[in-house]
Amino acid sequence: MTAERADYRRIAAEFARRIESGELKSGDKLPSTASIAAAEGVSTSTVYRALSLLHDRGLVEGYAGKGVYVR
Repeated sequence: MTAERADYRRIAAEFARRIESGELKSGDKLPSTASIAAAEGVSTSTVYRALSLLHDRGLVEGYAGKGVYVR
């Protein structure tokens, strides 16, 4: 498994854990893609992949120009 693949899965798993535990609640806005990338030391494309996984699981919803929110 490449480092990028491990990174996006790790980031998605961490946000999923925070959502499922109630730390992040419905309607909460996630940090920007750029700020997540900087905090995690990864590229923004890696963060996009992580957010895509969360979207596919029905945990988040993205709105163009507004951000990504917990469902």
